[in-house]
Amino acid sequence: MTLNKTANVNVRIQENIKQQAEQILDTIGIPRATAIDIFYRQIILNNGIPFSLKIPKYLPVRETMDEKAFNSLMAQGYAQSIRGDSYPIDDVFNELESEL
Repeated sequence: MTLNKTANVNVRIQENIKQQAEQILDTIGIPRATAIDIFYRQIILNNGIPFSLKIPKYLPVRETMDEKAFNSLMAQGYAQSIRGDSYPIDDVFNELESEL
């Protein structure tokens, strides 16, 4: 019988992203290490990232949205803010200015 060697993966992510993902994993009963293993195996099976990574052809603009789409976008932003998945406006502008 051959034993497979294991390796460690160390990553740094935003705390709130980690918490949200791990809450979902706990709900469905999948340990974090198993989820990462599944992701890596899917990368191998797909010979790349197992989902689409693309930039939208256009960003949502209020003038082109109906009321339902606009309200949905605002609700998503509000929920993101409540979760703490946002940055203080001063930090955002400081980062933008430093990139100029």
